[in-house]
Amino acid sequence: MQAMPDRIPELRLARALVETVGTVADDFDVDRHLRRVSQLCTELLDTLAAGVMYTNAEDTVRIAVSHRGEELARGLLEAQHLGGPCIDCFGTGKPVGPVRLASRDAVARWPEFSARARAQGVGLAFAVALRARGRVFGVLNVFAAEWWPHGVPGAPEADGGRVAAPQESGRSSALGLAEALADAAAAGLHNQRAYAEYRDLSRQLQAALSSRIRIEQAKGILAERWQTGTDAAFGAMRRYARRERLIMDTVAGMVIQGDLDDTSLRDGHAPPP
Repeated sequence: MQAMPDRIPELRLARALVETVGTVADDFDVDRHLRRVSQLCTELLDTLAAGVMYTNAEDTVRIAVSHRGEELARGLLEAQHLGGPCIDCFGTGKPVGPVRLASRDAVARWPEFSARARAQGVGLAFAVALRARGRVFGVLNVFAAEWWPHGVPGAPEADGGRVAAPQESGRSSALGLAEALADAAAAGLHNQRAYAEYRDLSRQLQAALSSRIRIEQAKGILAERWQTGTDAAFGAMRRYARRERLIMDTVAGMVIQGDLDDTSLRDGHAPPP
């Protein structure tokens, strides 16, 4: 059987979704990943550019843009600090557009953004949220030329193209595809952050267990050498740690490695009779 050609839209989308959601890795880079998501969006929809405005783990707002139209996307995302489809979508979590930027509605809502976008050949724009588990991680913003074949579904000609409400147009296939990519990207980010949290917790637990083992080993060494109980050995280690402002794990390591003599541990800090 002859293999299906890669040009088939469904196959290209399936491969894009698999790539977008694959994020569980120690060397995962959020910015690089979202740049790739943006590029996939421009390729699948044949737009001028696309970009993602998102918040990282420290809740700092960052921008990742497609290779196609890189400067265009970055400039238009940064220009939305006074308003634009990306900011509106970020605030509500609901899709915005597609909207014709020459329409009265767009000019009234986002005058500076609309003027700047149209001056650079962008006639249409829309935005969809990267949402997973009730959290909005960011927004995918897509920029297209006036002649973009997908057009603005349901937009009356008299208005020159206003924002198409989903209930009016039944959602365009282009908007649906962008939402599918955004949903996959959000699921990937959620999975990556959960993986990173579990990985860090596992490392902390392993470190705590290793520390406990070293402390128990050091207690046993001192108790055997001093011919005393482990409580007395632990007390000597704890007093030394406080006096020298060291953590117990460090003192235990010094005992195990033979870097602490009895005088240092006991001098002036023998337990009361």
